[in-house]
Amino acid sequence: MQIGVIRSGICDGEIYQLAFRVGQLLAEKGCILINGGLGGVMEASAKGAKSKGGVTVGILPGGADEANPFIDIKIATNMGHARNMIIVHSSDALVSVAGEYGTISELSIALKEGKRVASLRPPVILKGMKVFESAEDAVEYVVKSLSGNFSSQD
Repeated sequence: MQIGVIRSGICDGEIYQLAFRVGQLLAEKGCILINGGLGGVMEASAKGAKSKGGVTVGILPGGADEANPFIDIKIATNMGHARNMIIVHSSDALVSVAGEYGTISELSIALKEGKRVASLRPPVILKGMKVFESAEDAVEYVVKSLSGNFSSQD
């Protein structure tokens, strides 16, 4: 499973820790983590995944040299924000951690494409996304939804 973790490149300590935990949990479940490859939540989630032996992919807005040190596979797009489409389309499901305008665009695209979206501290609530209080619940939701162990009420 390839799970996208989305949010802006700047975050405070609480959000950083939440994203770090999401990364850890995804790695523990054997998921490949995909994100934008920069700082903030992207760095925190990748660092969390690496702490548990996970694989990370960064879809970068510019060159490969922009990647944070926890990205294994660097995809340089030189596309700026347009790379959000690649993140969404390369992910089987997504977890958003807080966010701003770029996150909202990724959430909208993901939901329009029928992807499962779990959100922690979302900037907005959009029809179809599920909001969770804990990283554990958010990760469990996306993994269950992809494993076929999912009911219509989830």
